[in-house]
Amino acid sequence: MPVRPSVTEADLEAHLHGICFKTGPPRRIGVEIEWLVHDAHNPRCPVSPDRLQRAADTLRALPLTSLLTFEPGGQLELSSLPAASLTECIDAMTADLALVRPTMLAMGLGLAGHGHNPWHPPHRVLTHPRYNAMEAYFDRWGSAGRSMMCATASVQVCVDAGHEEPGPLGLGRRWLLAHLLGAVLAAAFANSPTSEGCPTGYRTTRQVIWSQLDPDRTLAPPQGPDPRAAWARYVLDAQVMCIRADAGPWDAPEGLTFREWVRTGVPRPPTVEDLDYHVTTLFPPVRPRGHLELRMIDAQSGESGWVVPLAVTAALFDDPEAAERAYRVVKPLAETAGPRPAPRNPLWRRAARGALTDPELHAAAVACFAAAQEALPRLGASPEVRAAVAEFTARYVARGRCPADDHLDALHAAERAPIPGKESQ
Repeated sequence: MPVRPSVTEADLEAHLHGICFKTGPPRRIGVEIEWLVHDAHNPRCPVSPDRLQRAADTLRALPLTSLLTFEPGGQLELSSLPAASLTECIDAMTADLALVRPTMLAMGLGLAGHGHNPWHPPHRVLTHPRYNAMEAYFDRWGSAGRSMMCATASVQVCVDAGHEEPGPLGLGRRWLLAHLLGAVLAAAFANSPTSEGCPTGYRTTRQVIWSQLDPDRTLAPPQGPDPRAAWARYVLDAQVMCIRADAGPWDAPEGLTFREWVRTGVPRPPTVEDLDYHVTTLFPPVRPRGHLELRMIDAQSGESGWVVPLAVTAALFDDPEAAERAYRVVKPLAETAGPRPAPRNPLWRRAARGALTDPELHAAAVACFAAAQEALPRLGASPEVRAAVAEFTARYVARGRCPADDHLDALHAAERAPIPGKESQ
């Protein structure tokens, strides 16, 4: 890989300022959906790497509009193109899934929407140098890194950064909204209460796993009046996970931050491209990539379960009236959150453990979902989308429940069920 002239900290800070928050009227929406791939006949039977590779080769030949990738544990991810409307985004992803699902089924494989693999311990199937380096890096903090890489799945919603000016759709407001509303979304859509068949004590185990990783790359940057400056400091002060090379491992010296790499030029001078790649190895709950990438929502069950978190998030960010209402609802949550960054603060921890059984989060979710339902017609959402959001609201939000509660109920019912033949003994 050719080495280009080294760059200064000032150069990199200016680069980050230019690419991390691209402001303007919110016009685009996107979604990234991850699925756990399982044997269609027996989900508890692990899928071999050979079967996953054949599936990947077959799927990549399909005429998809979304970017298709596989995660280290074999999870399938579809990332939509930026869409001009909520309806356009849903239609495009639905069309791609209509191709992907039957193709997978024909190979004896299914897609499951769980925030954390409920059946198997983490097992990595991809051996790319990036994932080798990532596993070695996260192993310094314990086993949570392997679980994150190989056993988690999510629905990530991407919204525009917003206007430069203040107001309901302004960048500063949207940045703060994302970090407070994020806890409400994590609670409402919590869908990962088990691991290897056993309850973990949390309704979103996935969120707990993220909170146990390297804090310099998985916690939120400090809140403040200038999100750009905070993000630039966060990026440069995060440790380097890997240094790409043409041959050999991509390992980085332990403890090396990107800022130190720039200052020392060791093991080689970094480039702007290295910085851009470094950003892809940072995983805060809200990641600015020109737009805002909301990363806190568990994968959802059902063929179209992903539609509801996408629609609700789009409504609360892109409809001015709903955005203002949501901000007023979640702003008091900052007191509960306290000074610690998400997801390690009390607000996010309560979302992970109790979800909507927490009275404060429940009240916030009820108000935010009501605002979203009123906004969806203004965003041109179809009757089917509005009905899906209404059904989810009635089934879960209004009752202080989340999808994880269904899994726990089923597990407890199975434990109470009589053993066949035992009653007659």
